[in-house]
Amino acid sequence: MKKRCIRKVWALVNPIEHAINGAGITSRKDLDTLLMRELASLDAFAKGQATLREWSDMANMNNVTQTLASMNVGREALPDCHKAEQALIEAAERFEKTQRMGLSGPGLYALRQVVEWHDLQRSSIARSQYEEAIRLTGARLRSGYATTDLGSMFKQKEAA
Repeated sequence: MKKRCIRKVWALVNPIEHAINGAGITSRKDLDTLLMRELASLDAFAKGQATLREWSDMANMNNVTQTLASMNVGREALPDCHKAEQALIEAAERFEKTQRMGLSGPGLYALRQVVEWHDLQRSSIARSQYEEAIRLTGARLRSGYATTDLGSMFKQKEAA
């Protein structure tokens, strides 16, 4: 059988429009869509109805907030990020024992603060910089950098 090369066909992109979108700040409509998902996850925690998806949403948001802070975008968010990270770790431990996801009052407050910080961070930088922070956060998760990762959290507990 003869080998064949299957070529990938890429959609045509207007390079000028693409550059303008990357250099500009993300539209408020797109930011509001992200914010609504984060607030819905936070609300699920407040009502005691959170699932692994909501935990993952909050952990990802917290990780990107920390990455942006390390890139000197809103470094003031770090203390709240560390409190929220600890609260998410406690929620994961509680979930393993009781199969219910919940947060303490201070943990819920810390996550609310991080949601506000994150919205301020992403509304004050270019879309390309925000996408770079998301890529960097993903790379940090894959390399085992100090971030909150659901998969590794449960693997560590099983090993103990």
